[in-house]
Amino acid sequence: MSYTALYRKFRPATFEDVKGQDHISQTLQNQIKANRIGHAYLFCGTRGTGKTSVAKIFAKAVNCEHPVNGSPCGECEMCKAISAGTSMNVIEIDAASNNGVDNIREIREEVAYRPTEGKYKVYIIDEVHMLSIGAFNALLKTLEEPPEYVIFILATTEVHKIPVTIMSRCQRYDFKRITIDTIADRLTDLMQRENIEVEEKAIRYIAKAADGSMRDALSLLDQCIAFYLGQKLTYDNVLEVLGAVDTEVYSELLRQVIDRNVTNTLSTLEELVMQGRELSQLATDFTWYLRNLLLVKSSDNMEDVLDVSTENLMKLKEEATKVDYDTLIRYIRIFSELSNQLKYATQKRVLLEVALIKLCTPAMETTQDSMLERIRAVEEKIEKGTVAPQKEIVYVNRDAKKAEKPKPQLPKAIHQDVQEVVKNFRAIANQASGMQKVYLKQAKLSVGPQDELLLVFEDEVAAGVMGSDVHKQELKRLIEQKIGKSIEIEVRHVEAGQRFEDSYVDIERMIHMDLTIED
Repeated sequence: MSYTALYRKFRPATFEDVKGQDHISQTLQNQIKANRIGHAYLFCGTRGTGKTSVAKIFAKAVNCEHPVNGSPCGECEMCKAISAGTSMNVIEIDAASNNGVDNIREIREEVAYRPTEGKYKVYIIDEVHMLSIGAFNALLKTLEEPPEYVIFILATTEVHKIPVTIMSRCQRYDFKRITIDTIADRLTDLMQRENIEVEEKAIRYIAKAADGSMRDALSLLDQCIAFYLGQKLTYDNVLEVLGAVDTEVYSELLRQVIDRNVTNTLSTLEELVMQGRELSQLATDFTWYLRNLLLVKSSDNMEDVLDVSTENLMKLKEEATKVDYDTLIRYIRIFSELSNQLKYATQKRVLLEVALIKLCTPAMETTQDSMLERIRAVEEKIEKGTVAPQKEIVYVNRDAKKAEKPKPQLPKAIHQDVQEVVKNFRAIANQASGMQKVYLKQAKLSVGPQDELLLVFEDEVAAGVMGSDVHKQELKRLIEQKIGKSIEIEVRHVEAGQRFEDSYVDIERMIHMDLTIED
């Protein structure tokens, strides 16, 4: 026998089995008990909230021979036939593939015939917003005045695309997103039935990742169980399967951002990428982490609102003291914009790196909140006594000759290996990946006193990134592949108010001069 997915195996069979939509289930049950059944219903809401399931239960209930408190009995021939999908009384139509006028005309012709068995003929039109304008217009009259034995149930995830003329002819029911607690309780119950051992923390993470959709939660759980078949499903297992990241990493990442440590921040991202973490999920979860931090900072009584452990709540409270409201809102704004961009981006890593650099360097933005953060950064430096002394301003006569700055002297000898790297540097840079390739193209080359290759950047951020051990080792590896030798590399940046030529010799320009070669 073939395997049945969890969301199909445990599809609700009665109104009592439907979770998180009590307001709709109770209303429909009352209609059936009082025999006040409408002729057209519009079910709208996000995916996986129970629209199609409730429609099928309602179709069974109105045709059931022995309904129990407004719910189908599940034992009569009509209930069994509808559950098996063999009943002629329930017609399911996918509007995505049957969206033309001709398809609606077929329905108009069919409704003229009474049901062969049972009381009602029920048409369930899924994704009804996909119907063409012509098809909607063809449906109008039939929807307004159908025969007394016909019920239409229209289901959609995009109610704003439904014409007003259609909506005015239906009873509208809005399906809400299902809460994390409700989903978690349902999953726990189903795992007990299946005799599968799952950590409570793992269940809650899956419930949170489902974003209000019971079907998504069951699909994610099914995926995790399949990967660790026969084993206890732990929190770490779920994180690994879903490509998610533990909150401990987000805490570390946030602290690095608060310290404006670009190098460590990008190194942390590098580790997550190498672990195979999904970048869109990373951006979403970090935004959620920042949201939790904002709530903690806003009020002292957020235990019921936040879905975090007591230990993590204490960490959030500690971190809340390290960052102010404006800065936190700026972080959330940047990552919210990033989440939208990542949906359609081909270079997700580059966008994520740029966003993290923005968090660390408010000078990259000119918005009000970034300006406030830059002012705070200066105030912190003043308090710590780390502000650079103001340079002396020298006023000179307009006609006076400019003081000549001493030019850096070319070393007497440049090692042959360094020359070889310089000659091939641009080719080597093209072999790099992601953000490293972009930065290497900006680098200017010089040589140090110990024959080390100097990469000089005018941008301090670029120097900080390329000066990390991870990126230096990657560049050394590329150089070894190109010339077959290893050389020492140092990274520098041009001081503010200075030019590259004032402090360094551009050996890339001078490499073709007659130089003394050191053997």
